[in-house]
Amino acid sequence: MADDQNQPAGPDLASGVALKDFKNGMLSGHVGDQDVLLVRVGEEVFAIDAHCSHYHGPLADGLVVGDTVRCPWHHACFSLRSGEAVRAPALSALSVWTVERQGDLLFVRHTQDQPQPARRPPSEAPRRIVIIGGGAAGFAAAELLRRDGFGGELTMLSEDAAAPVDRPNLSKDYLAGSAPEDWVPLRPDSFYSDAKIDLRLATRVASIDGRARHIALGDGKTMPYDRLLLATGAEPVRLPIPGADQPHVHTLRTLADSRAIIAAAKGARRALVIGASFIGLEVAASLRARDLEVHVVAPEQRPMERVLGPDMGDFVRALHEEHGVVFHLGDTVAAIDGARATLKSGGSLDADLVVVGVGVRPRLALAESAGLTLDRGVLVNSMLETSAPGIFAAGDIARWPDPHSGQNIRVEHWVVAARQGQAAARNMLGTREAFDAVPFFWSQHYDVPINYVGHAETFDEIAIDGDITGRDCLLRYKSGGRVLAVSSIYRDLASLEAELAMEQGRPA
Repeated sequence: MADDQNQPAGPDLASGVALKDFKNGMLSGHVGDQDVLLVRVGEEVFAIDAHCSHYHGPLADGLVVGDTVRCPWHHACFSLRSGEAVRAPALSALSVWTVERQGDLLFVRHTQDQPQPARRPPSEAPRRIVIIGGGAAGFAAAELLRRDGFGGELTMLSEDAAAPVDRPNLSKDYLAGSAPEDWVPLRPDSFYSDAKIDLRLATRVASIDGRARHIALGDGKTMPYDRLLLATGAEPVRLPIPGADQPHVHTLRTLADSRAIIAAAKGARRALVIGASFIGLEVAASLRARDLEVHVVAPEQRPMERVLGPDMGDFVRALHEEHGVVFHLGDTVAAIDGARATLKSGGSLDADLVVVGVGVRPRLALAESAGLTLDRGVLVNSMLETSAPGIFAAGDIARWPDPHSGQNIRVEHWVVAARQGQAAARNMLGTREAFDAVPFFWSQHYDVPINYVGHAETFDEIAIDGDITGRDCLLRYKSGGRVLAVSSIYRDLASLEAELAMEQGRPA
């Protein structure tokens, strides 16, 4: 029976299929044991691997836009012609298969084996590029620079002790124990040497001299650059309360943080999560998966209400309560004395593991000391260039002119950071490409994914389509009647369509 379940689905494409078998322009099948997706665009028919290279999402449930297909899970995008991952969070290309026509039938038997011609950067491309930061933005920039044919010196400086990792996994599957650690690195160590990326870990940058175009490292050495990408990211907010510096009190940002929480959870019985943020509640779900008793203390009356609204906030709370999480809302932790946390309300909770998830703050000290223009972040133009020529910024620190909201915004989300890193890479090569991607993030709570596209710092109306408690819904966040953002549960195609509408300036 298990062998039957592992058999590829759909028709055998090597035996031929007819165009009349297509539904909505797509047809899923297989070639041998490989799942393949056929896509019809006008008179052309493409064949591509059927699953996203990011988290293996089914592309047949996605959206075709021009000669690309978008993944329904986390909105990655692939070229149907080359298989290239043209939009984060996916970074690895998919195989493209040859489609043969014989009369009314289409046959797919083998992959295309012609290497794609390497793109060459403009002749005025810089010789030396330095990236400060080892997170989503920094890695995506370095990877794309090499993919786009940049052949100059490329150095990546990270204060982290670990090579770039899939940070969303640190609070989700990896922390829950359902994903092995070898899934966490974005690339194996060999990638950096093979791509001639000089990755320097545990390396601190002391200062930037924008006029001389060099940086000073913490050990006193200097390093010249022609273009510089500042992608220093954010750091967890630490509670200014007595006892917050004890060994059993953790924050979560790095692989080392996640490892430490996992190690502590093995000998723990009860965990206290301070903060009902996305990270805080993902940690709560992961610790419940490890059979710990979990209590959440947060000052708001509903979790995530500021971003998702009251109805979705009530749903998220109920979902966690169904899995045994105990909430203490409208309250804060005043002090931690050993295993006992004292609440502002006067009560107390015992916990042998504490995780603080009360938000993050952008790491701006380096940008500030360099004299860059700041506005609750590093202010950049539409090309992601800062006030200093040749210095770009991307990720959690960047505040950019968002064409969809008409405001300068800063967003602390993984996909946005990676897409900005890619755009900054192209602009450091002289492409002059405005960053206009619609912000997107996802959050996972047990078996329930929440997708969110757009950006609504405030809203005066929420239009609900479907049933939130039934886990089948799409919510539109409006201001003055205009849709600014859309969240959804199991409305993946609708989420992609809303993203496309925002890109095109249509009502979402």
